[in-house]
Amino acid sequence: MMDLKLFKLINRLSGRFSPVDQLMILISNRVRYAYLLIIVLMLFKNRFNKRIALETGIAIIISFFSHFFIHIFYLKPRPFIKRRVGILIPSKRDSSFPSKHTMLAFAASTTIFMFHRTLGTIMMWMSALTGFSRVWVGHHYPSDIIGSALLGSLTSLVARIISFSKFGNKPEAS
Repeated sequence: MMDLKLFKLINRLSGRFSPVDQLMILISNRVRYAYLLIIVLMLFKNRFNKRIALETGIAIIISFFSHFFIHIFYLKPRPFIKRRVGILIPSKRDSSFPSKHTMLAFAASTTIFMFHRTLGTIMMWMSALTGFSRVWVGHHYPSDIIGSALLGSLTSLVARIISFSKFGNKPEAS
């Protein structure tokens, strides 16, 4: 019930001020390209950053598989399917949980945060904005976003364990 109230509180704001709506649409649909750019740049910087980029890639792959398997076994209707709500952009009619955008964003930002506090903090804020924008545009409930953020961060920790077992401790700067 609290989830629906919070959803309505946020979603009611959409459609009232076009520049904010456009910003939320941009964040919802395009911020993932900023993550991709950061990861690609890290691949070419040095061995330390290359290893972080590869570990981030592992976290993202784990997130994709997790998202896929959760969708097979769990269906939670999106807000616009069960209720009349404002949606700013078209969406698939698949399960609301987990939010793939949010899950992938937190998988990447959490991994980078473990090694680059400043960049990771900026990316965590971008991830939080991504999740918020998904509620704003009417695609997810707040609980979907919180759960997806936790799952994305968890996949990052799993990737850290895999990387640690394969390559040893923290990547060395070169």
